[in-house]
Amino acid sequence: MKKSALLMCAMLMLFVANGCGGGGFETTSESDSKNIRLRIDDTLVSVRWENNDSTRELKKLLQDKDLVINMQQYGGFEQVGSLGQTIKSNNREITTYPGDIVLYSGNQIVIFYGSNSWSYTKLGKINGKTDSEIKNLLDKSGVQIRLSLPN
Repeated sequence: MKKSALLMCAMLMLFVANGCGGGGFETTSESDSKNIRLRIDDTLVSVRWENNDSTRELKKLLQDKDLVINMQQYGGFEQVGSLGQTIKSNNREITTYPGDIVLYSGNQIVIFYGSNSWSYTKLGKINGKTDSEIKNLLDKSGVQIRLSLPN
């Protein structure tokens, strides 16, 4: 009985660690997460990108050139900026948290330093930063982001 319980516990931990059952979003593997780089002003941040059509289209846009986007603070919890064109979206009603990166209306990239519930397409999530560090990066006017591919 003890062995069965330990085995079930180990399987559950493995299930959760691999992102299964975590909100219905399919994420990339760790090796794929470095395919798109995100720089917020002068700070390069690690992002775990979603494995979906929207991130694949975003990556195609970056094959020709980096995207530099001037963001605008909105609502006291997010930065929003235009991609300059529309990409495929698959919006769902979700609640966002600090570090979440989403697509809004197919042509706006949004990075959250607070929380909001709305219909978005999830693109990714900033890794390795506390909520406070994310807020310090984003809770100001005049934020610029750069999306690029590794050389």
